[in-house]
Amino acid sequence: MSQISVFSSPLLLGFDRVERLLDRAAKSANDGYPPYNIEQLGENALRITLAVAGFSLNELSLTLEDNQLCVRGKQADEPGRAFLHRGIAARQFQRSFVLAEGIEIQSARLDNGLLQIELLRPQPVSTVRNIEITDGKTAPQSLRSTSK
Repeated sequence: MSQISVFSSPLLLGFDRVERLLDRAAKSANDGYPPYNIEQLGENALRITLAVAGFSLNELSLTLEDNQLCVRGKQADEPGRAFLHRGIAARQFQRSFVLAEGIEIQSARLDNGLLQIELLRPQPVSTVRNIEITDGKTAPQSLRSTSK
């Protein structure tokens, strides 16, 4: 049974990319590890903080692909260690965040088991463009034949 999307309306042209982004965000929100905060630092600044206790810099990676920020962590097993009880999870993880168009990553730092990622949303530039309206008898300049 197919599911009808709200974006299938003929009045919402070109929003198929938004629908894919929403699907991607919904899929990445299911896992609860590692826990994270998202803070508003100012009108155009955000900070994502992930609790990654026990991970070192070389065990973490941060990538940005098609507006999706992906944080991965993988701890190497230490041979020769025998645990009588292992209550601190040493599992790998992948946490993804879908970023809006234009958001830039300013920095990322690991401090006391917290990975902080600073984001900046640039101010949008408002533009107004006049579009020429022609009568039905005259073809628009871009459609006129230039062959001789």
